[in-house]
Amino acid sequence: MTDRATRMHAALRQAFLPAGLTISDDSAKHAGHAGAAPGGQTHYTVVMAAAAFEGMSRVERSRAVHAALAGEFASGLHALALTLRTPDEAARLR
Repeated sequence: MTDRATRMHAALRQAFLPAGLTISDDSAKHAGHAGAAPGGQTHYTVVMAAAAFEGMSRVERSRAVHAALAGEFASGLHALALTLRTPDEAARLR
């Protein structure tokens, strides 16, 4: 695991056992903005469906993901756009 997306994928899989997980590097869209760095790997979109989110509010889900990725934030991750659902919520929206 050398790039941030790979490490994030592994951390989120371990923490949440997701039914679905997509991670997109949006860093190029934020070049020149706060937190952007040469070489990117600073801004990401995460779309995840996990049973672990059952009974959690939107804020609790976000906090749980941020906690799971604390090491990445400490090493240069700047921003996440999050779509976090239970598998049932994700199925209803398809």
